[in-house]
Amino acid sequence: MANVSTASAQWQGDLENGSGTISLDSSQVFTDTPYNFEARAEHSASITTPEELLGAAHAACFSMAFSLLLSEKGYKVNNIYTQADVTFAVTADGPAITKIHLKNQSKIAGISDDEFQKLAKEIEATCPVSKALASVPIELDAELVL
Repeated sequence: MANVSTASAQWQGDLENGSGTISLDSSQVFTDTPYNFEARAEHSASITTPEELLGAAHAACFSMAFSLLLSEKGYKVNNIYTQADVTFAVTADGPAITKIHLKNQSKIAGISDDEFQKLAKEIEATCPVSKALASVPIELDAELVL
């Protein structure tokens, strides 16, 4: 069964001076959220970027897939926290997402650190968003919290 999620973006003006809004149309979790190019170069507390949204999607996907795998292996999942740092840079080939760094802290009952690291690495490579981002280097730091 396939599920289609829909998001939309509108943009006005040129790249450097223009701006737009992003909406999550399927869930309506947010609508008309502002974004612009300046926020990609300099962090802004109130304006999002495509990279921030991509990071949120990647962190959520990793956490959900990790929870599924751990549960299938018989482990009790207490808490999974994942942060995705998405690096945007202007390269010789133009603007690009050059790296994603996943930082995970998980509280899982009854698992060894070796098994935890092995399963985290498996999910880093196989969660659907990681697969979609196969052309981007992904680093993973996973920490088992006791």
